[in-house]
Amino acid sequence: MGKASRRKGAHKKPARVPFAARPFDGLASETSWVALREILPAATARLAFTYDGADHTATVATVLPLAWAGLCRSDGERFIATQSGAGSGDLSRDLAAALLATVQAEPGVPVPKPPPVTAETPRLQDLLTDQPLELQLHDGFDFWVEEGELDEAGAASLEQANAAVSPTEALPSADSAYWCRIGERTYVRWVLPHAEDEATAALARLHAAHRDALGGEGRLLGAFRTCGLLVPVWEVDASAEAASYDTAMGELAGRFEEALASVRAGDALTDEERRARAGLVSRQITIR
Repeated sequence: MGKASRRKGAHKKPARVPFAARPFDGLASETSWVALREILPAATARLAFTYDGADHTATVATVLPLAWAGLCRSDGERFIATQSGAGSGDLSRDLAAALLATVQAEPGVPVPKPPPVTAETPRLQDLLTDQPLELQLHDGFDFWVEEGELDEAGAASLEQANAAVSPTEALPSADSAYWCRIGERTYVRWVLPHAEDEATAALARLHAAHRDALGGEGRLLGAFRTCGLLVPVWEVDASAEAASYDTAMGELAGRFEEALASVRAGDALTDEERRARAGLVSRQITIR
């Protein structure tokens, strides 16, 4: 090989990371990953993964101290955070990089941000065993540390962080539906596992038929798009408990599936449904 060829190869840049509009597609719990990333304040789930021929375990969390990407706690427990930011355009690859960094970290050492990734960096889909996530919602962030590990100042800081957590509860009758109280108002947010356009059309069909209310008074405010999925949002009675909406959520999920089936069957939207769809789209925001 000539000098010019060697110089050219030496300066070759790594392949650019492909953008992933739907980064968790293909995982057993895509909607749970999106919920961890976007709508849950304090939640965790156990992960099992394989790397370098060995089996490992870790915990995925919504947030870690100081927005760290990962942490190898002093007891050896590994954590990664979904809400630590991402920069490659493929959140799955960023989280996988953070996960592998925790394998290399010494106990008690954080991973402030994930290492730079390339197109050759594995994704979560390449590492995780294909098992559904079992989310555990928390009232605060006590899972960050072992019992008795914090000094007085650290305990006060953790208490302050816990006080900022919005009360959130799962509605078991529908997968990835969550009730939350933010200030004096309460909402239900539902991560839909379907293609965005199909989900929007199905919601529009329900809205035009006046069948999109949650529990009679829960009003559909609109929806936002994130990680390639649609998340509709209802405002509900602030004086009612979360559990009081579970049955209504299940009934709404049934109506939505009927509307979705008709959309997939090719039933064209009526003029009123198209107007409803336009209204929903005009109020949507996209979170990347």
